[in-house]
Amino acid sequence: MRTAHLFALANAGAVALASVELFSQCGGSLYTGDTECPSGSTCTVINDWYSQCVPRTDSSAVGTPSFGNGGFGNNGGFGNGGQATETPSSSVGDDDEDDSGEDDSSEDDSDDSTPVETDSSNDDEAVVTTPAVASSTPNTDNGSSDSDATPTGITRTLPASSGAITSSTPITVSGTFDGEMYNYDRSPTVCQAQTETGEEDAMFILEDGATLKNVIIGPGQAEGVHCQGTCTLINVWWEDVCEDAITFLQESGTSQIIGGGAFHASDKIVQFNGKGTVEISNFYAEDYGKLARSCGNCDGNTGPRNFVIDNVAAVDGGPLCGINTNYGDTCTITNSCQDSGESCTLYTGNDTGDEPTKLSEGPDGQYCVADSFSDTC
Repeated sequence: MRTAHLFALANAGAVALASVELFSQCGGSLYTGDTECPSGSTCTVINDWYSQCVPRTDSSAVGTPSFGNGGFGNNGGFGNGGQATETPSSSVGDDDEDDSGEDDSSEDDSDDSTPVETDSSNDDEAVVTTPAVASSTPNTDNGSSDSDATPTGITRTLPASSGAITSSTPITVSGTFDGEMYNYDRSPTVCQAQTETGEEDAMFILEDGATLKNVIIGPGQAEGVHCQGTCTLINVWWEDVCEDAITFLQESGTSQIIGGGAFHASDKIVQFNGKGTVEISNFYAEDYGKLARSCGNCDGNTGPRNFVIDNVAAVDGGPLCGINTNYGDTCTITNSCQDSGESCTLYTGNDTGDEPTKLSEGPDGQYCVADSFSDTC
């Protein structure tokens, strides 16, 4: 099981050396590696095939997470709301994401994420800080108070977080990961504004078929979410987009973004480098460059890529989609608004890294179709 809640570790350098690092696997039915955990921790059974080195509950560590009944819930979380850290597998290397060729200097580099508390008074134990729990119910327009419900309306304000969780590496997700409205961020920060980085600087890496829901992503990450295949995002929020909010790498099939929103994206929110379809519904965008863009000049660039945008509100930004007509890309917009009336921008894409040629703006009835589209948001 590779999905897990991450907790910030402070003073980790003081942990005694052992064959297995803190929060790494130390046992399980198919496990053949080392089993010796660091001082102050113990090898705890999570399920039949996975045991993990976690701080002892009788130690002096601060806020040691509870594992409930010692098992994972069906949604990828821990039993009874318990949380732990797992070091994800190594990154899959740099992605082939490239910019659409447009320059926007309106990047907001402010970092108002909640700081993680540390305790340097204990020289023998790793310190895990458990954030205070706040309201986790999103302020949805449709009045729903069920955080597990699929959003059916647009929320225009960043929901209150349940607390802050940081990680020095991306969280790799298979299956379903429910973030329970915690704010997840990278520490130390890896954001470099519009400098192209790679998948190793993402906050979440979603394997093919994975679902990520009820998450707030902080400003310290650089690449937000990377979907290696088709994936689903439900009620996911970006507090302050760095380079891009999400990159789709699927080779075929349909991915979905349902609910949630993104703020302060100097360029793209959604970057589509693969092929197939990305559906965006009940989503809010504010202070951004483009909502969605099919890559204009990626190495080996091709298509088609299809955007289906429904019930989206976008303010203080640019077009809802940018597509390459020469690759057969399409964008269908329904029941949505953009406060400047910008719907689509059509390009001729390339695979040489050159600036893509801009053809036209607005619906052309073939590659871009807009129905019930308004400039009143």
